[in-house]
Amino acid sequence: MSGYAIGDVPTIELEADASEVLAGSDSVQESLMAEAVIQVTEHDEVIGAISKLDSHHQIGKYHRAFSVLLFDSSGRLLLQRRASHKITFPDVWANSCCSHPLYSEEEMELKNDLGVKRAAIRKLEQELGISPSQVSIDKFEFVTKMRYQARQDENWIEREVDHCMVIHADVDVNPNPNEVSEIKWVSQTELEELLIADDPSNVIAPWFRCIAARVMDDDWWRPGCAKPDGLIHDMGDVSHMLPGSTGADLNTSIAEVKDLVETRIERALTHTSLDRLSGAMMHLVEGGGKRLRATLPWLVAKAVGDTHSGLLDVGAAIEIIHNFTLVHDDIMDDDDIRRGRPAVHIAYDLPTAINAGDAMLAIAFEAMAVAEGIEAELLPFLVKRIGRMVRKCSEGQQLDIEFEDRETVSEEEYITMIHGKTAAMFLTCAEVGSHLAGADLDTIECMHDWGLAVGLCFQLMDDLIDVLSDSDTLGKPSGSDVAQGKRTLMVIHALKQPPSESKDDLLAVLGKGDDVTSDQVIRAHKALHDLGSIEYAQNKAEAYHRKAHDCLDRIPQGPATRALRELTDYQLKRIY
Repeated sequence: MSGYAIGDVPTIELEADASEVLAGSDSVQESLMAEAVIQVTEHDEVIGAISKLDSHHQIGKYHRAFSVLLFDSSGRLLLQRRASHKITFPDVWANSCCSHPLYSEEEMELKNDLGVKRAAIRKLEQELGISPSQVSIDKFEFVTKMRYQARQDENWIEREVDHCMVIHADVDVNPNPNEVSEIKWVSQTELEELLIADDPSNVIAPWFRCIAARVMDDDWWRPGCAKPDGLIHDMGDVSHMLPGSTGADLNTSIAEVKDLVETRIERALTHTSLDRLSGAMMHLVEGGGKRLRATLPWLVAKAVGDTHSGLLDVGAAIEIIHNFTLVHDDIMDDDDIRRGRPAVHIAYDLPTAINAGDAMLAIAFEAMAVAEGIEAELLPFLVKRIGRMVRKCSEGQQLDIEFEDRETVSEEEYITMIHGKTAAMFLTCAEVGSHLAGADLDTIECMHDWGLAVGLCFQLMDDLIDVLSDSDTLGKPSGSDVAQGKRTLMVIHALKQPPSESKDDLLAVLGKGDDVTSDQVIRAHKALHDLGSIEYAQNKAEAYHRKAHDCLDRIPQGPATRALRELTDYQLKRIY
C-alpha cells in the first residue's frame, strides 16, 4: 500500500446526505472522505472502522492519527502548509506530515508501532512525494501519543489520539499541490519564533502547536535521542489555538463529550456485584437526559482556560449526585413518574430506592477521588465545594418540604430555597470548572455568579413550565406542583393578592394532592395567570437571565462562549 490511489485503500460508503455536506469541496479531497480510518476510545482502544467524514463532521469521533516530524542532517525540521483544497484546517502550517492510519491489517499492527509507521510512509509519498526508499520503516522513532480535539467551525472538528513519530533523513521533496501549498525547513530557533509570532498569515495548526509547545523537547532534534514515554498526553479541547475558530452550538458542544461522561457514569454505577442495586442506580440515568450538569464543568473550562479529562470525571460525579437527589426527591414528593418512566421507588421498591440513592452519593465521591488528571492537592477543594453543594441541596429540599405546611412564605425565603435546591449545583459546576481550568480568581468569581444566575433562572422557568406545559411534555403530571402545595414564586405572589374568585380557584387546588380534578388544575393555572403571578415570575426569571449574560460579557469572548450563552437562554426558549 505504499503507492496511493483511492482504490488501494479501505473505504466506507458514505450516507446519502454526504454530498450535501461536502458540496463545493475539491473533488479529490471529497473522495478521500470515504477512507476507512480507525475509531478508538480516548485510551486508543480500537472500536471499529469509521469513515474519515464521520470522524471529523459535526461532533466527530475519536480516531487514530499520526504526526511525523522529519529532520534533515542539518537539524532542520520540515513544515508544510496545508493546501486551501483541504476540507479540514486548510492553509495552516503543520508538522512534516499528519494523517490517519487506515482500518487495514497493515496499518493497525501495534507491534513496534508498525501500523502507524506504514501509514506515515504512505502519506509522506502521497502528500510530499518523498520516496519510501528514503524513509525506511526502521528509521522512524515512535515517541508518544496525545489526545486532543480542535474545532474548525460548526461542521468540522479534529478528535484524535495522535501517534507522534520522529525521523531523521535527507529526502527529496516534491509536494502534491492538492495536499500541500508550501513547505519550509526551520531550525529550532526559527520554530520557536514561528510559534510566538502573532502572524495571521502564518497560522499554526492546533495539534502541531500542542506537540511543539507541550510535548516536544530538545532530544527530538537529535538523531536517536527521542525516547518513548508510554503516555497519552491529554491536551483537552484546543480550539482556541486556531484564530477565527467558530464554536459549536450548545447541543453539539454537549454531544461532543456526552458519551465520554456517560461511560464514566455507567462504569461507576455498575461496579457493584449486586445487580438489583446497580439497576436501581442506573434507572434514571438510562431514562436519558440532556446532561447539562455533567458537561457543564467541561463547557465552562473551555470558555475560560484549559480542559482535560478530569473535568469529565468531575462532571460525571456531579451528574450521579444530581440523579441521587432525584431518586430521593421523587420519594419525598410522592411522584411516581420521572422522565416519562416510573420513578425508582416505583420500578423497584422504596427501601431499594433509598439505598440506591445513598450508594450513588458515596460512589460520586469515590469517582472524583480517582479522577484522571486532577492533582492530589486539588482534592480538598473539590471535596469542600461539592460537599457544600450537597449540603445546600439538602437545605433547599428541607425548606421546600417545610414550605408546604406554612401558610406564608416570603419571596426571599423562596429564593434561598431554590438557591440551595437548584442553583447550588449550577454555580458549583461553573466554579469548579473554571478553577480546574486554571482561571484567575476574578474569572472564577464571575463564573460562580453566572452559575448562580443561570440556576435561579432555571428553577423559576422550571416552575413556570410545570404550569404552562402538558403532562407528555413534562414527563410527569402537569400541575403537580400546585396540587402538592409547592410554594413557587407564582404561588407566593398569588397568595399575597386580595381575595377574589381567581384566588379561590387556586386555593381549591393548592396542596390537595390527588383529590383534585384536571379541570380544577386548569382553573388554578388560569388563576395564576389572571392574578399576574405568571407574568411576575417570568419577569424575575428574565432579570436573572440578563444578569447571567452580563457575567459572560465580562470574560474574553472565544469559540466556547457560544455554548454558554445558549445554555443561559435554554430554559427561556422552552416556553417563549
